[in-house]
Amino acid sequence: MATVPQALDLPGGTPGLLDKERTIAAPGYNRWLVPPAALAIHLCIGMAYGFSVFWLPLAKAVGVTAPVACPADMGFFAAIVATQCDWTVTSLGWMYTLFFVFLGSSAATFGGWLEHAGPRKAGFVAAVCWCGGLVISALGIYLHQIWMLWLGSGVIGGIGLGLGYISPVSTLIKWFPDRRGMATGMAIMGFGGGAMIGAPMADKLMRHFATPTSVGVWETFLVMAAVYFVFMTCGAFGYRVPPSGWKPAGWTPPPPKQASMIATRSVHLNQAWKTPQFWLIWGVLCLNVSAGIGVLGMASPMLQEVFGGKLIGVDLGFNDLSAEQKAQIATIAAGFTGLLSLFNIVGRFFWASISDRIGRKVTYAIFFLLGIVLYASAPSLGHAGQIALFVGAFGIILSMYGGGFATVPAYLADMFGTQMVGAIHGRLLTAWSAAGILGPFLMTYIRDVQIAHGVPKAQVYDVTMYILVGLLVLGLVCNLLIRPVDPKYQMTDEELAAEKRKSHEVAASPANAVEASTAASFTPAVLFAWLAVGIPIGWGAWLTLRKALVLF
Repeated sequence: MATVPQALDLPGGTPGLLDKERTIAAPGYNRWLVPPAALAIHLCIGMAYGFSVFWLPLAKAVGVTAPVACPADMGFFAAIVATQCDWTVTSLGWMYTLFFVFLGSSAATFGGWLEHAGPRKAGFVAAVCWCGGLVISALGIYLHQIWMLWLGSGVIGGIGLGLGYISPVSTLIKWFPDRRGMATGMAIMGFGGGAMIGAPMADKLMRHFATPTSVGVWETFLVMAAVYFVFMTCGAFGYRVPPSGWKPAGWTPPPPKQASMIATRSVHLNQAWKTPQFWLIWGVLCLNVSAGIGVLGMASPMLQEVFGGKLIGVDLGFNDLSAEQKAQIATIAAGFTGLLSLFNIVGRFFWASISDRIGRKVTYAIFFLLGIVLYASAPSLGHAGQIALFVGAFGIILSMYGGGFATVPAYLADMFGTQMVGAIHGRLLTAWSAAGILGPFLMTYIRDVQIAHGVPKAQVYDVTMYILVGLLVLGLVCNLLIRPVDPKYQMTDEELAAEKRKSHEVAASPANAVEASTAASFTPAVLFAWLAVGIPIGWGAWLTLRKALVLF
């Protein structure tokens, strides 16, 4: 492994500590050290999914034991600087929207910069933004200024999310040309698992710091910022990039085939977004995510309202239950939400790995075809009281939701080559931003309209499920239309060489042209790196499974 220099920038033109040139792997470097570095970053920024754990405590930050409502005639601007009354959950929820809007926009904006600057610099900037945003938010809670939470975690933290999310993509694909899907699945699995670890950790910290005069959230933010900064910095400095021309020992690239879905030449970022393939894959991701993210956001109320008292063996609708019975089914619904999160995480690794064998296009076809069947059958399963089948169906749906995220970087590498796949992936993530608005809007708006028209709560999701089927049909059509990229969009040898110079790539030496046989073996460094990320994942998975047991 390359040694770590002691200064950020040395005289005489020596690259700085964060520069890409300092991350070129030495001969014999073990590529299995890169995925845990990526996981260290994704597990931290993945807490964005778990921020709802803060909403209720923050909604009584002034009152502590109960919310203090703002005057009904208080204007918007007065409310965001008011210090004598509490924030609403709705106003706090804007942070969640800002997360994913700025994740997509920052990934699209800075993707090209990342390819030239390298994953270490991008990962470190992500750590500064994400953790710095938490610190600004902590100050905002202490001063009771909600605009500081929107700016800190929502905007600055959202930029950190985007940079951190795409930081390992190109590097992992280049380290694992033989297992593109599996490699990106391992990293992106961490984003899905971040809330599984962060939410219970935040809950324990808030309980520890809570006092008669404080709900303990600003202190929790500061502790989590410090912990995340250490993990993310270790992940960023753990990144290494392979020299140009490197390949795993014993692996030979498959010979090019006519009309193959795997490109042999790379497409520049500035050309990729002009191709029909880019926009078709954009549609594939947006439609797959829109369906899944809407369900994930409404999983708890959906289960409670569809099955009502059947969840506790009582044949009553949701509105007819007592407060005590509603509390019981709320606990069961929380277990359902946790179980879906676990399916989301496992699906990212499972489906992305499967795609290495059956191809990305076939994998997405399975997502859409199977999703169409499961969404269409969900209303019937609900009306028949088939709780186990209903839970199982949505578990598979959420596994494909996560699998869609994890498989798309490899899909892009297949279509556009590996040279600028990280930047192209960043631009594609605007589909996530669009889906983050479309999916929840469909779920909540149609539900509210149905309730307003007197539809029983057990049936308010039926129409939504059929509309989601329509989205999946559109996604299937987009996927079926994808063909190999026209060679006219691919870079020439001269253009590729110029791009490699901009990216500070170093050609592989004879000693480092292939992975040394010893580098593929199990080493103490690999064990330590995987334990550092594996233990938190195991702890989070155990807590999630324990909560999910109430379903059975």
